[in-house]
Amino acid sequence: MKLTFYGATKEVTGSNAILEAAGKKVMIDCGMFQGSSATKALNYEKFAYNASEIDYMILTHAHIDHSGRIPLLYKRGYKGSVICTKATKELCEIMLIDSANIQESDTEYKNIKRLRAGNDPLEPLYTVEDATLALKRFEPVHYHEIIKLDDNISIRFMDAGHILGSSSVTINIFENDIMTTLVFTGDIGKRGTPIINDPEYIEGCDYLIMESTYGNKKHMQANNPDETMFKIIDDTLDRRGTVIIPSFAVGRTQEMIYAFNKNLAIKSKLSKFWNIPVYVDSPLSTSATSVFKNNSDDFDDEAKQYIKNGDNPLDFPNLKFTASVEESKALNKDNYPKIIVSSSGMCDAGRIRHHLKHNLYKPNTTVLFVGYQAEGSLGRLLVDGVKKVRILGETINVKARIEMIDGFSGHGDMDDLDDFIGHIKKKPVKVFLVHGEADQILPFSERIKSKFGIDTVIAEKFETYELFDGLGVTELKQDAVLKDHTDSKLVLLNLVTDVKRKVKDVSELIAYDEINKLSESQITAFIDFYSAMNDQMRKLVTELEIKAKSNDK
Repeated sequence: MKLTFYGATKEVTGSNAILEAAGKKVMIDCGMFQGSSATKALNYEKFAYNASEIDYMILTHAHIDHSGRIPLLYKRGYKGSVICTKATKELCEIMLIDSANIQESDTEYKNIKRLRAGNDPLEPLYTVEDATLALKRFEPVHYHEIIKLDDNISIRFMDAGHILGSSSVTINIFENDIMTTLVFTGDIGKRGTPIINDPEYIEGCDYLIMESTYGNKKHMQANNPDETMFKIIDDTLDRRGTVIIPSFAVGRTQEMIYAFNKNLAIKSKLSKFWNIPVYVDSPLSTSATSVFKNNSDDFDDEAKQYIKNGDNPLDFPNLKFTASVEESKALNKDNYPKIIVSSSGMCDAGRIRHHLKHNLYKPNTTVLFVGYQAEGSLGRLLVDGVKKVRILGETINVKARIEMIDGFSGHGDMDDLDDFIGHIKKKPVKVFLVHGEADQILPFSERIKSKFGIDTVIAEKFETYELFDGLGVTELKQDAVLKDHTDSKLVLLNLVTDVKRKVKDVSELIAYDEINKLSESQITAFIDFYSAMNDQMRKLVTELEIKAKSNDK
């Protein structure tokens, strides 16, 4: 029995793993890499496996970092089905089509420039047609239903409490007259998340493959994020400003609507919140909200009680959904105070970038982040306190108030993850840690060992682990050439990104006549940095060229 990881290793995107057992290959998730330009470039790498050899595909939930490359998987030869919950299927029907539209439009934009320069056109990662064909192969199942993939492999989905339809997946393997149980947690939600149910605990397993997004962090506003949010909004409205909330279209936006509805219902009719419009400016968010409404059976008891009392928990009088691009543009021409909830949540695409471009320079604007911001994303830069950003070809001075409320996160924090492990009656012999950056995953690994006495493995990309029927793990160094080649490209891309940022910092100082703020030592340091990076990039390019020629032979 072998387990290989192809993404979400010491990072939080690109979830993708293959389990080889009982003569079959079972894939768990096939997500898109998100974040910096260097990370996004990984989506265009060839799969490190033959897609046509995969027997089964299991999808834990609909978020793009778990589902986003499924159309590409079919495009490159996969013939089987995608097994997931009903809500996950319905959310993917809008999310993967939206993703395909982005692939097509981005490629079309790039090709205009390439054709002008006399270069060959690029192909999109996948098209709407590719996504549509893939979606026809999705097979929805119910929570707790035992699904037999064949005589030796069965699976069962349990509610992970992350977003609507999200799952932890138990896989039972009968091989060599022994039953071995693996659990892939998917993304684990936090208890008390609005609308959806709390994460379900598992009875036991031999091997646990666990996310660690917040493996070493507690949510600061875990107990009262609503109160914190309304205080920030109240302060902004007192300054006659607009509140912009970058929000993931699936999950977080619906939580925002629910929070507004819940809090508005208990406030006075004279409250200022009743007198300002709340706009959801994202076609994907609008569609996703409809999917939520159509799957109210999966809501938690509180949300169901709202429905029972005749109240729609995902609607309120001053909530408005923008339908057209023109309506979206009009929001930035109107200086009247308002709340705009728009995607994408990390500010890397979509209408949110237009709202930031037109509002970041205004001191009375507040940008309120309510979800995880990946390394290298525009959202992460703003949260980290940059003073200038480049958006849609323009340099924007950041004067707006930037706030982060992590209590709305769909991911459980370190206490939630410890609680999940603590409730496992039959503890695993190994815990594989994925879906977490180094500063979270490393201390989480040590805490699992000290607190629960369980050995851990911090998963490495492209490396295979042989599992011995619940007795142990042996790491197999496979795909070394591919790994080395890809790592070199990633290093090069990261260097280019770093250089671009450094150059941009200096060029902006020059553009704003602030070059005099740089000391002579800082200018010398920049020149030395650029020279060193230039030498290192030349070396990497040479290495890649040699490896490419060697592989061709």
